[in-house]
Amino acid sequence: MEIRIRPRRNRRTASLRAMVRENRITPENLIWPVFVLEGQDQRIPVKSMPGVDRMSIDILVKEVQEAAALGVPAVALFPVVDDKLKDSMASESTNEEGLLQRAIRALKEHAPSVTVITDVAMDPYSSDGHDGVVENGQILNDETLPVLAEMALSQAEAGADIVAPSDMMDGRIGYIRDALDASGFEDVGILAYSAKYASAFYGPFRDALDSAPKHGDKKTYQMDPANVIEALREIQLDIEEGADMVMVKPGMPYLDVVRVVRDNVEVPVAAYQVSGEYAMIEAAAQQGWLDRDACMLESLLAFRRAGADMILTYFAPAAARLLQ
Repeated sequence: MEIRIRPRRNRRTASLRAMVRENRITPENLIWPVFVLEGQDQRIPVKSMPGVDRMSIDILVKEVQEAAALGVPAVALFPVVDDKLKDSMASESTNEEGLLQRAIRALKEHAPSVTVITDVAMDPYSSDGHDGVVENGQILNDETLPVLAEMALSQAEAGADIVAPSDMMDGRIGYIRDALDASGFEDVGILAYSAKYASAFYGPFRDALDSAPKHGDKKTYQMDPANVIEALREIQLDIEEGADMVMVKPGMPYLDVVRVVRDNVEVPVAAYQVSGEYAMIEAAAQQGWLDRDACMLESLLAFRRAGADMILTYFAPAAARLLQ
């Protein structure tokens, strides 16, 4: 049989496959989301996220140092706030001796090479469990912006390298950028959760932080999962307002959105492999239905193939260990 063109020739050996490989995943592409809680020598598993723990600051510092040694360049911090400290205006978020602020300072002191990214949203601190100020059951947009700006300023003062507004309020990127610049934090970056969808894949994360809405849902501010063009509009607005990087969240169910965004913007693009995506792989692997390591790396490669420059993933240390 005469077959002149044989694509299999380029797949014949491992070295050939590596030579022609179009996309690669490295530890430098990974951002590790971590949950920090009060106390000393505390490590509390998240039941719905096998292998993920809520960690006290002392444990967190050691784990981040180990991840950095594996090549993971950045962490995204999420605080587990005591219900007694929560109120309708998220006032604990600006406490200079608050859990998050102390965690930032500890990481900058003991793991100075690691980029520290902080979440800007009311829900971890809110007695309502929403990302904005709630009044008569409505999430108020403009009234939320000063709260977010003060939160971002507090995080910057503590030493955050990048603040990451995840709230999806209109106009918040520009408002936060102006506040940071006016206070001398021109070098603090903004990673905008620009296309954050009202997804069913966030459940385990809300278990970890006990941050589920106390009433209603988040569909009036997070995006409709059916929309792609709207994602571009949100992202373009955030870039115009001063975002240094943009994000699509969740990840794997929205790889088409990642691709569209990558093809249309000139800033770095992040994707978040969220708690539900992580939990599905781990749960199936525990049942023996999937090869956990192979599926982990394949899923991360899919983000790179779709165009993501950075991937927030709970697999970061494990993936970096395998990639080494």
